[in-house]
Amino acid sequence: MSDVHCPARIIVARHGEAEYETPEMNATGGSLTMLGRKQARDLGERLGSEKVAAVMCSELSRAVQTAEIAAGVLGLPVRVRERLHEFPAGDYLGHPYEHGFFDGMVRAWLAGDLSRGVPGGETGRETADRVLGVLEDVADQFRGETVLVVTHGGVMLALWGAIAPGSPDAPASDGVLNGSAYVFENDADGWRVAG
Repeated sequence: MSDVHCPARIIVARHGEAEYETPEMNATGGSLTMLGRKQARDLGERLGSEKVAAVMCSELSRAVQTAEIAAGVLGLPVRVRERLHEFPAGDYLGHPYEHGFFDGMVRAWLAGDLSRGVPGGETGRETADRVLGVLEDVADQFRGETVLVVTHGGVMLALWGAIAPGSPDAPASDGVLNGSAYVFENDADGWRVAG
């Protein structure tokens, strides 16, 4: 079997619970709460039997903190990767989170309609393509191995819409829990949800 047929397992996890300096949408990283730190430790402990080869994360501080705690449990270093960040707030930057707009948008993403997006920001397709570009590079580097990638809830919803639209196994549009993780595999046939 050639390397391209040997699947890479990518465990995509959401950062732990975070607190922010202001309630408005912003582009800053946030800082883990005590519960968020526990969620990060629990993530590392849950993956103890997975033989994780590497831990990577978004450059936003809440993802870095989560990855560092989980990686500490796993005895691994953390590599920060650009382009794994949350979808940009666009025209909503500096405004309160608009549940109606965002909930409808990510529901469409989960159903496979990635054309919707944040005005002044990214569509679901742009978010998914940005992140999948990084994940494909990681998969090529770690054929036959398992890698933990700590990212963000919106990113994970866009990935589900791109890889497995309409899947009954996908989280609810408001259900990507802090510290939760989903496993995707990549080989010569492309991406799929790991069974």
